[in-house]
Parts: sequence; C-alpha cells; structure tokens
Amino acid sequence: MTPLLVQRLRRRFGKPLAVLAAIHVVGTVGYKLLGGASHTWLDALYMTFITVATIGYAEVIPLDESPAGRIFTMAVGFAGIATTWYIFSTLTAFIVEGEFNVALRRRRMRKAIEKLSGHYIVCGVGRVGTNVAHELAITGRPYVIADIAQQHIDAFRERYPDALWLHGDAADDQTLADAGIDRAAGVFAITGDDAKNLVITLSAKQLNPRVRVVARCHDVSYTEKMRRVGADAIVSPDFTGGMRIASSMLRPKVISFLDEMLRSEEALRVEELAVPERLAGASCGELEPRSPDHLLLAVRTGGRWRFNPPDDLRLAAGDTLVFMTTPEGRRRIEARFA
Repeated sequence: MTPLLVQRLRRRFGKPLAVLAAIHVVGTVGYKLLGGASHTWLDALYMTFITVATIGYAEVIPLDESPAGRIFTMAVGFAGIATTWYIFSTLTAFIVEGEFNVALRRRRMRKAIEKLSGHYIVCGVGRVGTNVAHELAITGRPYVIADIAQQHIDAFRERYPDALWLHGDAADDQTLADAGIDRAAGVFAITGDDAKNLVITLSAKQLNPRVRVVARCHDVSYTEKMRRVGADAIVSPDFTGGMRIASSMLRPKVISFLDEMLRSEEALRVEELAVPERLAGASCGELEPRSPDHLLLAVRTGGRWRFNPPDDLRLAAGDTLVFMTTPEGRRRIEARFA
C-alpha cells in the first residue's frame, strides 16, 4: 500500500471510524450503568454491538422495566446505524471514484503522450532509469517512462508527479507504440535484464529505424548482439563505474569539476548540435558568436575533432558543435539552428 493511498484512506475514513468507536465506548459505559454490578463490561459491549449492527439477538441486559434504557438503546442504534451506513457509502464512493480517476488519468496521460514529438522513452525506471529520467527532467527534455513494475513508477512519481508514464512491458510493441515510438528522438533500453534490453532495442528499431537507441548491458556476451539488432550505443555500468573509480584516484580535480557542474543550480551540461544544410558554409563565429551563457568547446568536422575552434573555421552540413551551456542556452541555440 503506497503512502499516498494510506493518506487518502486516513483522510476519508479517519473521522467516521473515530465516531463509530466513540459510539461503542459511550454505549458500553451506558449499558454498564444500566445493568449494574450483575453484568460485566463484556455484556455491555455486546449489547452495544448488537444494537449498532441491528443483529437482533436477545438482550443480555434486560430493559423491560427501564424506559430510560430503551430510549438510550434507540439513541445508540440511530447514531450507530447512521455512522455505519455513512462509512459503507463512503467506501463505495471511494472505490468507484478511484477506478474512475485511474481511467481518467490514463486517458489524459495517453492524450498528453500523443502530443509529444522528439521526446525520449525511458524503458525501466529502476536505479539506473531513475537517474536517466532525472537528467532529462533537469535539462528540460520531454520524456515518457515505461515500466512493467507499478511500484517503480509510483516511486518515481513521488519525486516527479507530473512525469508522463506507461505501465507495461517495454519489450511489447504496443507499449512502445503507446509511448510514441514513431515520433521519438531516442529510446533508453535500460532495464535490469540484458535479454529484455535486447528485445526492446530490436522492437524499437523495427518500429522506427530512425530512432536512436542506447542500451544497458552487464554481460559482455550481449554486446555484439545488441549492436547487430541496431543499438546505437551500448553502456556497461560495470565498465563505466570502474573508469569513474580510477578517474577519481588519477584526476580528482577533473572529477570534482564535473560533479559540481552536474549539481549546480544552472544545470550546466556539455551539449551537441549538428549543423543543418541551410547553414552550411557559415563560420563558427557566424553560427556561434561568443556568449556568456555558452562556451564552444570543439567541432567534429572532416572526420576529426577541432578543439577550441577559431571563429573563421568554415562548417559543412552535418558537422557537430560541442559546447557547454545551460538548458536555456541550449534552447536558444536550437532555435537559431531550427
């Protein structure tokens, strides 16, 4: 049971259940006073229960000669029955409303996903997938998460309640289709199962050959298979973790700089953009004038890298510019290139 559901149950049923408990306490004390020393507290509680529950068993504490006892019984019965019916009606409404809200949320979710284009699909939001989706969110990129485990989705939505999500097996073509694979810019096949990541990669490439797929792989025997079915990039957390550990020892200041960059409020990132056909022949200075919100680091041109390129370097269509910038700076550059 999720914390959100527990909170909703407490809010809806806390007060009426407290009232029902109070009625039993008052009824028990009242019947004990009416019955006197000849009857136990259990007898008094039993009388209260059969009155509230309208069971109709014989009275344990006789009220034939007690008009006050009969009036007290009618009061307890009225209050108890009213409260019980209120609880049952609230429970019915809660169940119906919950099912209706789930259906409504799913419909809204699908409509929101249908409006996306150039987004990313994160298949699996476990430990790795959560960090991937976090990076997409903090850099302002649209994305959809898909996971077969509802608890993973619920845990992620506690942190990002507005995230778009699908509950289903990402290896299923229908789940990818519902996530807008035909309009997506990229797919992250990053579940904890290498075989499933292989199937996701294959399905994604069959549904949209243009989409870029990055796959997670632990077992090196799957690396070549993933490459054959179309994975554009294959990442091994074990290899990457080992390189990070070694770098933390050999170049600690560089690692410290990168960590600070990733944690900064400005969300500085190293980004890339391809030169479009209509801007071919322009120089770096014309395309990317020096600006305080971004720094041009390198250009991939003619099959090689040019680091700290000069302003007069002429660019061809398809060349890649690599720069450091904020999400807002990236969007401004993309708008110029669009």
